[in-house]
Amino acid sequence: MRKSWLTMNIALRNRYVFTAVFAALISISGFIIIPIGVIPIVLKNLFVILSGTILGSFYGALSVIIFIIAGLLGAPVFVIPGFGAFNTPLGGYLIGYFLGSLAAGLICGKSKIAEKKIKLVFVIRLCLASLSGFIIILLCGMFYMMRLNSMPFFPALLAGVVPYIPGDLIKLLVSIPLALKLRPIAARYINPDN
Repeated sequence: MRKSWLTMNIALRNRYVFTAVFAALISISGFIIIPIGVIPIVLKNLFVILSGTILGSFYGALSVIIFIIAGLLGAPVFVIPGFGAFNTPLGGYLIGYFLGSLAAGLICGKSKIAEKKIKLVFVIRLCLASLSGFIIILLCGMFYMMRLNSMPFFPALLAGVVPYIPGDLIKLLVSIPLALKLRPIAARYINPDN
């Protein structure tokens, strides 16, 4: 009984540590810019999706909340500091970060140590989870842009979604093998009983 309580306590502490690490990765990744094409690739939404697929829905979304709170309090993690970010289309993408991470985590489920053996069904589920997360982020940004600027659907689609598709496809292709590799490793620390 004592060992089980101790294991649960350590796992809970590890979950909070991993959550903080992902909040930091999301924050720092905004400064990593790959100048390809018209719209440069920023890795922020890659780490948002990975937070959900690796940590699960609750802790993945919590890491995004920590990132957003840090930005609202003035930490230099948004392009536009503080609450001013929500007066621009960026606010929609920030909401999308939370919902995308949450959805990716819900679709994937908790990470398990047994996932070292890769099964096709799980790879498909992981692909759907990651794709859903990226789509949710883009759609939240687009609909927020429509609401904020009173834009019609197609101009908002062309401004808020289409330019980001090539970069997000690359990040999607990167996120899947990363999550496959990192989920069983993270599970040893945050879900040791699974």
